[in-house]
Amino acid sequence: MLEKTELRKKVSERLKQLSSELYIKQSEKIADYLYQEECWRSANTIGITISRPPEVDTYAIIRKAWGEGKRVVVPKCIPKGRKMDFRILENFDQLESVYFGLLEPIESQTIKIEPELIDLLFVPGLAYSNDGYRLGFGGGYYDRFLTHYKGNTISLAFHQQMVSVLPIEDHDLPVKKMITDIGSLSI
Repeated sequence: MLEKTELRKKVSERLKQLSSELYIKQSEKIADYLYQEECWRSANTIGITISRPPEVDTYAIIRKAWGEGKRVVVPKCIPKGRKMDFRILENFDQLESVYFGLLEPIESQTIKIEPELIDLLFVPGLAYSNDGYRLGFGGGYYDRFLTHYKGNTISLAFHQQMVSVLPIEDHDLPVKKMITDIGSLSI
């Protein structure tokens, strides 16, 4: 089994091979599969990250959520303690660029929401296994958050991010559903 560092490098290389056209096409397929899911249709509040390539595009998903009257909440990382809060996002102007070029909500323009009010949480990652485990980007923010979150979890991934085996640690928790450009998988 590959170590986490090697696996991150391998999957990152695969994602770099995606052309812009394929990136857009596969992101749209994933979104189309998502919109058919009961967990999406029944969710009033979704917790989702602001994507940046090569992650699955979440901008269209956020716009769709707003169009359907869903409340969108996005994470604000708190480096001390590697924790995060989720804050209500009503438009993309409420975002600012923070470390590593990530976009997060501007605290003075957004309202914090309690985790138990999030119906569906999108859990990001770099690599995923068919049993719902993920390899994150190394910060551990979601691992910490998921220990206390009891709602529905879902991950969106290109099939190029799927691997047969991931190094699993005691604190790792699987998501309840995976959606790729090939289809969805309930765990």
